[in-house]
Amino acid sequence: MALADLSYILSTLRSSLASIEAVLDPQAKRAEIAELEKQVQAPDLWDDQANAQKVTSRLSNLQSDVERVEKLHQRLEDAELMIEMAAEESDADAAAEVEREIGTLKGEIEALEIRTLLNGEYDERDAVVSIRAGAGGVDAADFAEMLLRMYTRWAERHGYGVKVMDTSYAEEAGLKSVTFEVSAPFAFGTLSVEGGTHRLVRISPFDNQGRRQTSFAAVEVIPLIEDTDHIDVPESDIRVDVFRSSGPGGQSVNTTDSAVRITHLPTGLVVSMQDEKSQIQNRAAAVRVLQSRLLLLKKPEEDAKKKELAGDVKASWGDQMRSYVLNPYQMVKDLRTGHEVGNVDAVFDGEIDDFIDAGIRWRMREHD
Repeated sequence: MALADLSYILSTLRSSLASIEAVLDPQAKRAEIAELEKQVQAPDLWDDQANAQKVTSRLSNLQSDVERVEKLHQRLEDAELMIEMAAEESDADAAAEVEREIGTLKGEIEALEIRTLLNGEYDERDAVVSIRAGAGGVDAADFAEMLLRMYTRWAERHGYGVKVMDTSYAEEAGLKSVTFEVSAPFAFGTLSVEGGTHRLVRISPFDNQGRRQTSFAAVEVIPLIEDTDHIDVPESDIRVDVFRSSGPGGQSVNTTDSAVRITHLPTGLVVSMQDEKSQIQNRAAAVRVLQSRLLLLKKPEEDAKKKELAGDVKASWGDQMRSYVLNPYQMVKDLRTGHEVGNVDAVFDGEIDDFIDAGIRWRMREHD
C-alpha cells in the first residue's frame, strides 16, 4: 500500500479515536481514579470485603480503559513517525512494517468503538449464561456441550473467568442444560447478543445410518446480581428442594443431598445449582441467579426488556438466530446480522468476536 494511503488511514483512525474519547471521557475517568485511589489507601478498606473488591475492581477497570486510550494515541504517533521515516529513506521494509501496525491499530480501535456501544443499564455487569438442549434429541444435547466449550474457549482467549454453576447431563451424551458465570468488564453487554436459538446441521455421529440431523440449543444471558441491587426474596416466596448431584449418564457423583433447586412461587422461576461442594454454597449460588432473573422483573416497564435481554427462546424451527452448518457445506451464519464465516472449527474453538461485534452493531441499529 502506498504511504499516502497509509497516512490517510492513519488520519481516519485518529478521528475515530477522538470520537471514542468523547464517549469514554478519559478526563472524567481520571478524576474517578484519583478518588478511588484515596479509598484504596484507607486502612479500613478491607473491613468490608465486598465493598473493597468492588472498589479495587472498578479502579482496575478504569485504569485499564485510560491506559488503553493513551497507548493507542502513542502508537498512532509512532506510526506517523514510521511513515515519515519510510518516505525519507524509501524503505520498503519499514513501509511494510507500518502497514502491519496500522492494520493492528485499526482492529483495536474498532474493538474499543464496540465498547462505547455497550451503554445499557446492566452492560457493565458480569454475565450468567444458560444453555439448554432443544429439539433434536441426543444431537441437541451434544450441541449444547459444544456451545459450552465454544463460550469457554472464547473466555479463555480473553483471559476472562468462567465458573460453571450448574450442569444437567443427558443420558446418552452431552448436556440437558448448563449454567455458568463469566467474570469480565462488560461481560453481560458483550454476551447478551448471543442470547437466542442456535441451530446445528451435520451428519449425526449418533445415527448408525449416517443421516443428516438438525438440532437446536437455547442460549440465555442475564446480568449478575450485585449487592447494591437490593432484590428481596422472602423465604415464604420460595420452595427449596435438595437432591444428589449427578454426573454423565445419571451416575451419582455425590453421596449427599448437596444440590439445590429453588422455585420462586410468585413467578414460577426455577433455578438449580449442583456444582458447589456443599448445600449451603449451592443454595447461595441459586439465590444469586434467582435474584439476577428477578432483577429484570423488578419494574413493570422492564417486562419487555426481560424478553430482550434474557430471551423468550423456544430452541426449535423458525426461531434460530444463528446456524452452524457442517454438512453438506461448512458455514456459520448469523441470521440477524448476515455475518458468516466458513471456518466452523475455528468458531467452535471460540473465535466468535466478529459475530459478537456484528451483533452489538446490529442491536444498536435496531434501537436507533
